[in-house]
Amino acid sequence: MKYRVRVEVSLKLGLSDPEGETTAGSLRDLGYKVSKVSVSKVYYVHVEAGSAEEAKKQTEEMCRKLLANPVKDNYSIQVEGTE
Repeated sequence: MKYRVRVEVSLKLGLSDPEGETTAGSLRDLGYKVSKVSVSKVYYVHVEAGSAEEAKKQTEEMCRKLLANPVKDNYSIQVEGTE
């Protein structure tokens, strides 16, 4: 079966987020009362697997090998359904 898996990768707490800081400043310049903006990436991975559990396991491996840097990133995985 083919599964659609959502992976969100974001910076760990305490690390500098220059893109988020710049965006927050720009929004404040536009008159919005914004205290903080955090930036993250979302990947939608379409994977073939025998079960949702196997799809999640494969995606976990993808995160460790390529999609996320364990030194600076946190990530979450959600198997959203089949195709």
